[in-house]
Amino acid sequence: MRCLKISHVSIVLTFCLFASAQKTRSNAKKQLFNDLWPEWTVSPRKPGMTLAAAIIVAGGKGTRSGRAGPKQFETLLGRQVLDWSIEAFREHPQVGLIVVVASVGGETERGGEGVVWVPGGPSRTQSVRNGLAVLDLPPDTPVLIHDAARPGLSQMIISSLLKAMDGADAVAPALPVSDALKTSLEGKLLTVPRDGLFRVQTPQAFRLGAIRSALDAAGADLVDDLAAMEATGARVELIAGDERLHKITFPEDFDMVARLLSPVCAIPRIGKGFDVHAFEPGDHVTLCGVAIAHDAKLKGHSDADAAWHALTDAILGAVALGDIGDHFPPSDERWKNADSAIFLKESVRLAEAEGYAVSSCDITVICEAPKVKPHREAMRIRTAELLGLALSAVSVKATTTEGLGFTGRREGIAAEAIAVLVPLVAAR
Repeated sequence: MRCLKISHVSIVLTFCLFASAQKTRSNAKKQLFNDLWPEWTVSPRKPGMTLAAAIIVAGGKGTRSGRAGPKQFETLLGRQVLDWSIEAFREHPQVGLIVVVASVGGETERGGEGVVWVPGGPSRTQSVRNGLAVLDLPPDTPVLIHDAARPGLSQMIISSLLKAMDGADAVAPALPVSDALKTSLEGKLLTVPRDGLFRVQTPQAFRLGAIRSALDAAGADLVDDLAAMEATGARVELIAGDERLHKITFPEDFDMVARLLSPVCAIPRIGKGFDVHAFEPGDHVTLCGVAIAHDAKLKGHSDADAAWHALTDAILGAVALGDIGDHFPPSDERWKNADSAIFLKESVRLAEAEGYAVSSCDITVICEAPKVKPHREAMRIRTAELLGLALSAVSVKATTTEGLGFTGRREGIAAEAIAVLVPLVAAR
């Protein structure tokens, strides 16, 4: 760790949002915001201990990324770039509330309980102010402000930031500059000494009251939120950063970050699963989380998703953790009509706890009807999203038994799955 005591920083105002800086938070401005969006004044989802709030800034246009839309809503390893950060904060026990600041009319709001969406502003700094404005929390509440374009957020970074806040006013992850630095002046290249230079990343941690006051006083579009605290003479601490927090900016960054976040292949483990469900009266079947119209449904304690049940068994089998019935017994009423996504997610979590991550899977559905092929791509996409895999790592296919056996007699559906798991060398 490196502790920096900042006494004065000269800030060039490149974009002025307000006519004058404010030393204290404007009650009129807060009331206006609450009048416009009263339902977005929120409190944490987890009662009890003092928990941190997280603000994910996702309002940028990402024009340099080379993609058709904003980079934070592009797909990375099977899920949107933004969703990586939402999930990282959701999984951390010390984070009680997540605020996503995004453009009005942009992506569909999602994330479930404890995730609040608010509109962004004309600049990054104003977007952060909008996110802070909805937090109805004590002024000493820790707040983590994070760029959505940095999907490689780990639980370790979040924990380290919150721990370091015990002795600092602001904390950020940073990496030392290792490349040679040059500047061009009047057509001549000059070497810039790199001693004491850092690449500062996000999330950046603050106390709610302090960062509100600092940003209100700054009144400009800052390079990051830490700059506002530096200007106040606050105690700023840098902790060790993470290469996986690389910010997606240019087209080539998507491939670089995907490689950083992909499990490193070593000796894999392979699991195989099988499941079968009989038909009963109904109007659709669910396979790989996709509802498919049919003149019957599958009989089961949960949603009877035979494909995902087989995949869940394959994952559990790869790490020798039994089968789906051991973890979700049909005698337990909690799983009555349950979404099989719950079972699949839990199998992934259990495998990761054993040090393994799913790297690919292959699902075969065995039935005479309904026809699977028209729905195959939707099934692949849904499975890839849930597992956090690239679409190319998920295979779904179907076959028949040529009229033989119970599937041939159209009495039910069977499914087989194979999952390949590889060792995790570090937490995501």
